[in-house]
Amino acid sequence: MKRKLRMGMVGGGQGAFIGAVHRAAANLDGQIELVAGAFSSDPKRSKDSGKELYVAPDRCYSSYQEMAKAEAALPADQRIDFVSIVTPNHTHFDVSKTFLQAGFNVICDKPATFDLAEAKKLRTIVKKSGKVYALTHNYTGYPMVKEARDMVSKGKIGKVLKIVAEYPQGWLLSALEKEDQKQAAWRTDPKRAGASCCIGDIGTHAENLARYITGLKITELCADFTTFVPGRLLEDDGNMLVHYDNGARGVLYASQISAGEENNLNIRIYGEKASLEWFQEHPNELIVKYNDKPRQILRRGNAYLSKAAQEASRIPAGHQEAFLEAFANIYRAAAKAIDCEVHGRKLPKNLDFPTIEDGVEGMAFIETAVKSAKAKAKWTKFVKA
Repeated sequence: MKRKLRMGMVGGGQGAFIGAVHRAAANLDGQIELVAGAFSSDPKRSKDSGKELYVAPDRCYSSYQEMAKAEAALPADQRIDFVSIVTPNHTHFDVSKTFLQAGFNVICDKPATFDLAEAKKLRTIVKKSGKVYALTHNYTGYPMVKEARDMVSKGKIGKVLKIVAEYPQGWLLSALEKEDQKQAAWRTDPKRAGASCCIGDIGTHAENLARYITGLKITELCADFTTFVPGRLLEDDGNMLVHYDNGARGVLYASQISAGEENNLNIRIYGEKASLEWFQEHPNELIVKYNDKPRQILRRGNAYLSKAAQEASRIPAGHQEAFLEAFANIYRAAAKAIDCEVHGRKLPKNLDFPTIEDGVEGMAFIETAVKSAKAKAKWTKFVKA
């Protein structure tokens, strides 16, 4: 990398949670600098947010359309190299499309789009543009998730027979959306979140994690959605049985009404030789279990791990390393690709970050789950991605 990459941001202004996470992740390796943004749909709030982030006033824009046009008109040595999109779901497609067609690389918070139809259209736009598109399914950035993936790919647990993936939370147990809680308001609004709340918001992380580690794809599923909080327009709890393309069986559930749960994303993968177990709330350990010998606990930062796990570790063993570092691993991998694109070099092979293909698969998963839930406990073929 000859210089820092210049980053723009759409969304993520005052009071936003995920925007600050993206900025911290982008900044962690010192390879990226924030130079422009349309931080809010409110022009004054955008300007005020930019001021707090020390962005030049003339590069704090009133809208993403204005930003894309103005940045594209700047000389090549001044304009942004990529944009980070941290807005609600219903805006992702148009913001991504606008910047890709203006000649910019994109890093977008998940999900890729509002629905599957938009995701397919965006895939075509990404391919036509020749630009880098990265999607922040950040849990794939954890070192021990990469270790689990390496073990499965090398056959260390044998053929995968069963996958149990869970993501329980408890924060939507009450109607926070009626209390002017911003994060709850848009996630429970079908006009902004899409056809699903719980599965669309966190269930997709469980599906993506299972697919990333095992390489397996869902062929059909049977879903049950429930809305426990009266008056809520979308589901706040989802459960499903899953069939995978190698014959494996699975259970996947997500919940936002499970009292006492915080962000307990976890996965158990059962193979013919051994099984793996990983908990996001205890991310530095991967448990390996056998029928005929004691279980092992593998820990992040040690030399006995795979190359991928070691490269994703940032600090020595024994120190806690977690959410922001995993998020930063996505940014670091995407930055390598963006740097190549900006300087006209061929992209390296096997870059390890989620792409538009993961975005399309994720939207196909949501659409299939919603379709199955509406069919009331019927097996539903996976919608073609």
